Amino acid sequence: MAPSALDLFVLTFNCAKNLINVGVFASHLYGALSHNATGLPDLVVFSLQEVAPLSHAFVGSYFLNPYFSRYEEALNLASARLVATIEDGDSDGTTSVTEQAERRVPPHPYTLVRAKNVGMTAILLFARDPGALRQIEEAECGFGAADMGNKGAVGLRVIWSEPSAAELGRSAELTFVATHLAAMEWNLKKRNANWRTIMSGLTFADPKAALPGVFPANQPRPRPSMSGAGNRIAAESSESSDAEADDESDAQPLLDEDHLRLAAQHSATLQDMSIFKPTAHLFVAGDLNYRISNTTPPPLSPFPSFDPTSENYYPNFLARDQLTQERLAGRAFHGMTEAPITFGPTYKFDVLSSANGATNEAAVRAGATANGIPEVPWRFAPHRWPGWCDRVLYLDLPGWAAGGGKKSIDVRAYDAMPVVRSSDHRPVFFRASVPLVAAEDMLPPAKGALSEAERADPRVEPPVLLDVHAWERRAAARRREIAVGWTALLWSTREGAVVLATLMVLVLSGWWFFRGY
Repeated sequence: MAPSALDLFVLTFNCAKNLINVGVFASHLYGALSHNATGLPDLVVFSLQEVAPLSHAFVGSYFLNPYFSRYEEALNLASARLVATIEDGDSDGTTSVTEQAERRVPPHPYTLVRAKNVGMTAILLFARDPGALRQIEEAECGFGAADMGNKGAVGLRVIWSEPSAAELGRSAELTFVATHLAAMEWNLKKRNANWRTIMSGLTFADPKAALPGVFPANQPRPRPSMSGAGNRIAAESSESSDAEADDESDAQPLLDEDHLRLAAQHSATLQDMSIFKPTAHLFVAGDLNYRISNTTPPPLSPFPSFDPTSENYYPNFLARDQLTQERLAGRAFHGMTEAPITFGPTYKFDVLSSANGATNEAAVRAGATANGIPEVPWRFAPHRWPGWCDRVLYLDLPGWAAGGGKKSIDVRAYDAMPVVRSSDHRPVFFRASVPLVAAEDMLPPAKGALSEAERADPRVEPPVLLDVHAWERRAAARRREIAVGWTALLWSTREGAVVLATLMVLVLSGWWFFRGY
């Protein structure tokens, strides 16, 4: 029988610009993949932030391949171990990763179908059956100075279906967004502005190419915003609070009234290029950087505790979470859903060299392990509020489709992996069954037939209009990134020093040689 749902696994991790330890990461991935599951997911998506040093990330994929390949290796090691565990009935998971080479287990259950980055933010898409994917589209935008991608968002859109399901019209169109929003406790408004930039500027096609002749070809591009908020077009009918109005002041639309009118007239076509395409499921994962306070912690502030008996047990701090507050108030992540948070803060950890002074000192001294790996001694960094920075959110099945008897997205796991030595963040993973729904069932009916809650769905009316200049502005920012990346690579890395030394030797050798003539 054709499957009725897609098994999806999404992981987000701020890599702190370091290469991972493949064996350690694979062991923790095994724990995540086996969490409340009986097999391997169909699709795996990694959202990676600070995946590599800025110079490597800005220059291009050649310098990122060593970083990406480690995640691919770790995923396949973990997946092979899970398959062996299931086949052998090894319910306690004691089989080690290295023992998989001796088993009749596919050494590479997953294929890396697409790797895409904008600056230091990357997205990796893995599939058990690459042939089940079609129409892969890409999108990117930057939040940094001159729209560069020291922070930004990158997206992939795919259609997944098995042959038997495709014959019956059952498939899943999925949009994945990996992002890294503005840091620091006090940058709440900038994080919300980054999200609005994603809504308006993360385009899966060039609006001008899709609508030839609609937008004047000789219209000058808006100058890049230097605020980190990006350029965007506010929806004409949107209502905002005074606080939001203040936030909008640094990034008002720089398009003329004719462009705004034309964008509104062609909103349906433009929406299909945006993250809110009506026929697609949407998943957003990343270091969203929302904290539990707008200021840094005063000395001796009570921090969240992992001790259930403590008055500072971490669930007591969830009411202060900025992201939940902003989402419910309609100022960020419009219409999206998050599974209940049952894990502690994922940032910011100081990894210690010994158990002395560690929050988990007793466990470390007792030789405690997680997924077969010794616990890493850690404590929360005293100058940052611990927070749930690393999150996965999704846009659930629309109400009109669910009302027709379709099942909603069924979240099977949402949790954090243990602390690793290479980062001050904990990875967060999400696993869900995504219903296979015909495209026509996802399309909204006439607005008059919708309930008030259904009309609030961003697939009915996006919160912002698409920025028609986003595609060309990103192309210009990419050229700046390459220049900055090569400059940084040459002057601040070992590889650059070798290149400069080689050039100097060649220049001096040439000068000495030709001096003799």
